[in-house]
Amino acid sequence: IYDLFMRYMENGQLWVHVKTSVYETVLGLIIGTVGGVIVAILLWAFPRLSRVLDPFLVVLNALPKTALAPIVIVWVGANVKGIVVTAILISIVVTILSAYNYFINVDEEKIKMLKSFKATKLQILFKLILPANIGNLINIIKINIGMAWVGVIVGEFLVSRNGIGYLILYGSQVFKLDIVMMGVFVLAVCAWIMYEIVNIIEKLYKNYR
Repeated sequence: IYDLFMRYMENGQLWVHVKTSVYETVLGLIIGTVGGVIVAILLWAFPRLSRVLDPFLVVLNALPKTALAPIVIVWVGANVKGIVVTAILISIVVTILSAYNYFINVDEEKIKMLKSFKATKLQILFKLILPANIGNLINIIKINIGMAWVGVIVGEFLVSRNGIGYLILYGSQVFKLDIVMMGVFVLAVCAWIMYEIVNIIEKLYKNYR
């Protein structure tokens, strides 16, 4: 496995696969997390909307989204866009449910205090709700790193001609388990590096605070 890894590094093939997968994962992670937080904010701001959408979100969260990946890719396209959308779908529902739960559990007394000073909903959001949940939102990002990688690897299994998922699939198809294990090892390292970057950001935030 080590010899194969060095060979792939020397001829540059590995960098092509890693760059493809990391790009798709980061894109899916950012869109899924930001989109999920925005929807959670809307649900917090409009309680009636949250009551209407709550059962649908629960059902969507229960669905095996990796099993729906082939349908998603047919709808969106058998390219990078389809893979990124698969990653977004896997992470966005969890983000919505988690972030919304964090937002509604902020100390009610603090909200009442701000309201007594005639604070608008927007002011409550930016002065209390979001600052009180920065740590929780960072934890959501950590969870979504794994979710996004799952979506990307599943998508690459189905349609990609580049990427770590394609490398693992190719190795299994030709019964070269050294390629499979090398792909798994590289995947683990990439996920760990992304996780550590978020950890560093979290430490910087705590020190600044």
